[in-house]
Amino acid sequence: MTLPRTRKWLLGLGLFLGLVALLWIAVARLLPSDEALAQRAAAELEQALGVKVSVGALHWQLRPVPALVLENIASLQPQPIVIKKLTAQLNLAALLQRRVKVDSAELEGAVLPQLSLPALGGKPGAVQGPYRLGVEEVPLARLVFRDVSWITRYGVAIVFAGEVDFDAGWRPRQAQLRRPDFAPATDLSLTRQAQEDRWAVRINLGGGTAHGELQLQTRDQGRLQLGGKLQPRGIEVASALSAFNRTPVISGKASGSTTLSASGQTVIQLAQSVHTQTTFTMGRSALLRFDLDKAMRSAGQERAGKTPLDAVSGQLDTQNTAKGMVVNLTDVKAKSGTLSVSGQAKLAQRQVDAEFAVDLVDGVVGVPLRLSGPINHVKVSVPPGALAGAAVGTAVLPGVGTAIGARVGATLGKIFSPEPAQKSSAASKKQP
Repeated sequence: MTLPRTRKWLLGLGLFLGLVALLWIAVARLLPSDEALAQRAAAELEQALGVKVSVGALHWQLRPVPALVLENIASLQPQPIVIKKLTAQLNLAALLQRRVKVDSAELEGAVLPQLSLPALGGKPGAVQGPYRLGVEEVPLARLVFRDVSWITRYGVAIVFAGEVDFDAGWRPRQAQLRRPDFAPATDLSLTRQAQEDRWAVRINLGGGTAHGELQLQTRDQGRLQLGGKLQPRGIEVASALSAFNRTPVISGKASGSTTLSASGQTVIQLAQSVHTQTTFTMGRSALLRFDLDKAMRSAGQERAGKTPLDAVSGQLDTQNTAKGMVVNLTDVKAKSGTLSVSGQAKLAQRQVDAEFAVDLVDGVVGVPLRLSGPINHVKVSVPPGALAGAAVGTAVLPGVGTAIGARVGATLGKIFSPEPAQKSSAASKKQP
């Protein structure tokens, strides 16, 4: 009895191993060679991205689960987009039906230059061939990424990590983006509300938060419209800027409200058109690397130092454009001891253009102050008329007379020494 039973077990084991071998052969026959796959992957990526792509290496990994491993992928651009390693775990059941479904993908190391992204935009799925496969409704279920470097248009590298779980139509069900190894915690998380195109947003930044909601709508001809509202609370501005490798110009905690909007045909176009409007207030804070009192006393010739501020408020607008972000500060009001400052500023393509009035008695007297030039070499100036008026005011009314004279002198200077634009305007009025 023992021998026949043993033979039955051996026969069953042989049949099982034979079936596994047949399945292995079937899968292997479905799968093209590494060289063919590398060529196909490069062609598919070129069609999908609209730029030529090189694939350094590609191979199949059948254990412990079927996976496709791609290494050293690079776009052929002056500043190449680089993916160091991408491992895609394939769904075997879907693969046997000649359909693509990736259960999870892991990206380890990538470089994304901002200036290279606008060139992307091809026709996905344009390549045909003997290994053409269908695509699932949710072709990628989960993406995990680490050591991804975003390179700004000015060469600043910012490293991110995170993960995304996808629903149909590439809608994130849950997502997290974070700055690894940075304190305080700097991260963003999205959670989809049921099956609607609405996401709860939670942002931790600069020791504070900016929670809110985003909504996505699809307009005519598939155009996407993004909108949202955030509530910044207790964000330390200097820390927030440092989290993105930006040099802070002010320190202090800010709170307020933000509205966000964007539109475009693709996610990249959405990102390139993001517009935000933030009304903010700050309590005790400090203007870094700029001594307002010293700048006023030296007519802008000396300004190194700090300026303590009792309060700051205003509106901050940011607009992404093809040439970079444009930042506008309007309705700015700040107080520093007996001085108050009001005005506006614009930052575009790393150039500053700002005008402020520094008042001794709020809303009554003041000295105009202008900041202009590249952000790494800002020029600070006071109009000559204001300096002349300040000297006259000191003689007439010492102390307060300086500020009164400056305001009067600045006004007279504008009347008798108008800007070139004003001259041309006046000249045009005289012509018949």
